Amino acid sequence: MTETRCCPYCQRSFHPSPYRLQQRVCSQPECQRHRQADYHRRKIQSDPVYAQVVLDSRKQWRAEHADYQKTYWRTHPEAAERNRQRQRQLDRQRRVTALVKNNVALDLKHSAAEVWLVGPDAADLVKNNAAFSEVMVFQRVIPLTPESCKEHRSGSSDALRV
Repeated sequence: MTETRCCPYCQRSFHPSPYRLQQRVCSQPECQRHRQADYHRRKIQSDPVYAQVVLDSRKQWRAEHADYQKTYWRTHPEAAERNRQRQRQLDRQRRVTALVKNNVALDLKHSAAEVWLVGPDAADLVKNNAAFSEVMVFQRVIPLTPESCKEHRSGSSDALRV
């Protein structure tokens, strides 16, 4: 009888195949997909010839399916919106990261105002020595103008007409 092993992906016990005693991953399809993906990732990193074949294969597929990306975004609006939101988040992170080692800012010691930095991105500013006081950055909120306000913008004389 073979020993029982624990699958590194699903953490379940399994018996290795009698034909494959070195089996480390259970036979569940999801665990096998993880195993294959991990192998593929390691192989690309360690074997330059394999990595080049993969790269060439991807280039060839993209050349043969040039309109795939446009069609995908057009037919999957929810994915397109998720992508836009993720891109906005990445852009915000890049802007904050640019501030991390900022040491050429104005001298804030002589300012009478207090400046505070609050929010999830504040932790990324560990090495910012431009302002060693408390700093708070607010994102500007763009107010939406109600429909009724648009009518009165054309001039105050419109409001006085009877």
